[in-house]
Amino acid sequence: MKVVYQAANLIDAHLVRHALEAHEIPVFLQGEALTGGMGELPLFGTILVCVPDVVWPEAREIVAALPLNEPAAQPDDDEAPDSSTGWLPA
Repeated sequence: MKVVYQAANLIDAHLVRHALEAHEIPVFLQGEALTGGMGELPLFGTILVCVPDVVWPEAREIVAALPLNEPAAQPDDDEAPDSSTGWLPA
């Protein structure tokens, strides 16, 4: 097995896992059970998303295409609200 992604947290790991499994690539999350192992403080960078060696190149391309660690798009303040829906912001 090869590491295709080092997750910042459990949510990131599962997002990558589900994206890979949607392409029928088997996934193993190494270190998933260690999350929170230090008591109240969460551990970061301990979850590795692993795939079999033969599908690693394909999995790497899929992970590279995912919008991970990108800020969410913010609407421009200059844009007028869409009046076609009949809803106005409060």
